This record gives sequence, structure tokens and C-alpha cells, in this order.
Amino acid sequence: MDSSDRVTSTVQLWIAALTAGILSAVAMTLFHAASETIEWLMTGQRGSLVADARSLPFWLRILVPTVGGLLAGWILERGQRWENSPHIDYIEAARQGKTKLNDKSNTIRTLSSLFSVGSGASIGREGPMVQLSAWFSSWLAYLLPIPSNQRNAILICGIAGGISAAYHAPIAGVVFVLELALGFFARHTVAPVLLSAVASSALIFWMVEPTSLYRMPALPPFQVNDKGLLLALVAGCGSGLLGFAFLTLIDKAKHAFQTIGPLWLRLGLGGAIVGGISTQIPEVWGNGYDVVSRLLNGNLTGNWIATVLVAKLVATVSSTASGAIGGIFTPTLFVGATSGYLFGLASGADPTTMAIIGMSALLAAVTQAPLMSIVMVLEMTNQFHLTLPVMLACGTAYAVSTQFGVRPLYGNPIEHHT
Repeated sequence: MDSSDRVTSTVQLWIAALTAGILSAVAMTLFHAASETIEWLMTGQRGSLVADARSLPFWLRILVPTVGGLLAGWILERGQRWENSPHIDYIEAARQGKTKLNDKSNTIRTLSSLFSVGSGASIGREGPMVQLSAWFSSWLAYLLPIPSNQRNAILICGIAGGISAAYHAPIAGVVFVLELALGFFARHTVAPVLLSAVASSALIFWMVEPTSLYRMPALPPFQVNDKGLLLALVAGCGSGLLGFAFLTLIDKAKHAFQTIGPLWLRLGLGGAIVGGISTQIPEVWGNGYDVVSRLLNGNLTGNWIATVLVAKLVATVSSTASGAIGGIFTPTLFVGATSGYLFGLASGADPTTMAIIGMSALLAAVTQAPLMSIVMVLEMTNQFHLTLPVMLACGTAYAVSTQFGVRPLYGNPIEHHT
């Protein structure tokens, strides 16, 4: 290939990468609108699922997630009869250099996730958003007249763009695919991935809001001294142990749910558990974003946070283990933020600072992707002056969690798989 051909090929790849980023923003917007439509059909409201739960009588708090789980499970069960080839995880596809994903599987899983997410299941909508972004990009790679060796790069761009759009975190999107999908070895994909992440984030900032995901006041400077670093170290160790316990609990609960008849019954039971808990603690509905936002912006009592933490753990394990298709990142951030806040209250440190450290450290323990966890939480909160303690806590949490041999949440750590 001569120089002019190489230039043409590079320009084509970059244009495709920018298009993949735009498609990522479109995928996020479409999924958000569709899940809000399901939410409106089931609750008569749109917006905050926690606010929806608070406004409903107790019997509807049980009924809505139960019915949503039954419908989500029915779609998955019917879809299994329709599919004639296995589901292809997009992270595994990226690692293996594949491009084409299973269209039937993605259709089924997207529809199922809409009913789970829209009815208040204790999971995030971000995982299905990234799955949809990767699926759109796989079709883009298939349709564009580009060399075969560049097609997989477009799928990877879609994954990075999806992370960037869903979490308002373009750097984290890049680090995600480099750390988890490519192992930092695919140099030719770095520039396209950067372009895709920028395009998707820029479009979301323009269409949705030009802010970090969690809006909060600036925190006081972190004291880089023996006490400050020791607290970050202890928080990292605790998050590593908590991450191990969280993963183990999900695994055991998953095995327990698999003993229960058909899929529709499993997901319905998972929804019923979330609904039952929500009669007393409506904050368990959804991905936990509302509670984390409140926690990062105000003074909450330790007893209330501890109660919500336990309730959310049970609800998230129930939704995830039952087989509901949805993200686990944001519920993990919830558990990390609340446990970190409680540690801050107990240790006399600034609880909001410890909440951010806890978010990043638990994410590192659960995904076993410390670099991505560091960047993502700092981008989502815009508290970059906490880089040093966050790095220390994430490194420690990762080291502790990997000592037990527990399997992290991937192939794809942002989406649970049945």
C-alpha cells in the first residue's frame, strides 16, 4: 500500500470512528426514551424511578417491578426459542477481532432490558445502552466500504463511545476498551477510539447537559499526609473485601435462582423482591443514581445510609441473579459511595471525600479494572484533586480482590449475562 492509499484508509477509518461516536449518542438517547416510555406505561410517570416509587401505593410498588420482571423474563424465554445461534458478548468479540454480533440476541436482550429497567429493577440502564451502541457500530462496520482489518476497530469505537455517552466520561471510555478489551496492545485503534469517545460525549453534552454525571460542589483539598493516605489504604482494603463479598453473593444467588422453573418466573420473583423492599425503602428502585447524587451533595444520617445500603445490596443481588438484563456499574457505585460515606463518618474523615474514594475502589474490586475505575469516577464527579487517594484505594482494592480467585464481572462487566 503506497502513502496515498494509507492516507485514504486512515481518513476513512477516522470518519467511521466519528460516525460510531455519533451512533453511540443516538443509541443512548433512544434507549433512555424507550425505557422512560415503559416507565410511563407502568407507573404513569417519567423521570426518577425513586420518585415514582415514592408516589405509588405500597401494592403498586410490589406489582410494577413484579410485572416488569415477568414480562422481561417472558421475552427472554420466547427469544431463546427464536434464536438459532448463541449470544456474542461484545467484549469477547472485540478481543477476538470479530465484528458481527447476533442480531436476534441483541434484539431480545434490548427488549427484555427495557422492561426490567423501566419497571424499577435494581440495575442500571447503562449496560444495555453500551450493548446497543456496540450493536449499532457492528452494523456500521459491516455496511461501510472499509478494509476488513479495520472493521473490528469500529466495533471497539462503538464500545468506547457508549461508555463515554452513558457516563459522561470520554477518557474512561477509552481506558475501558484499552484495559478490558484490547490489553493496551492494539495501537492502530487508539486514535479512532479517541475520536469516537469525543464525538459521543460532545453530542451528549450538546443534546442532554454539558456537565459531569454527578453534579456536586468542589470538595476540600485532600490532606496528603500519613493519616490521609492511611485512610485511603484502609478504604481500599475494605472495598476489596466488600467487592469479593458482593461478587460471591451474586454468584450464590444466581445458582439459587437457577433452581427456579422458567425464566419468566425467575425474573418475576426478582422483581417481587425489589417491590417488597420498596414498600419500606423506595430508594431501591433503579440504578441508585438519585441516592448517590443526594449523598454527594448533602448531609445524610449514618443510620439511614446504612439501612439503604443493605436494602440496595439485597435488591441488586436479586435483580441481577434472577437474570434481568441491565448494568451493574451504577449499583456498584451506589454500594461504594454509601459504604465509603459510612467509613468517613466512622473515621472522622470528610464523608463525601471517602464516598468518592469508595466508589472508585469498589468498582476496581468488582471489575478488576483499576485504571478504568480511577478515571471514570474522577470524570463523573469532576474531583480530579482526589487523584492520589483514589489511585491508592483502587490499587489496594484490586490487589485484595484478586487474591480470592473470584471471577470479575466480565467478559462484559457493565452488563449481567444469563
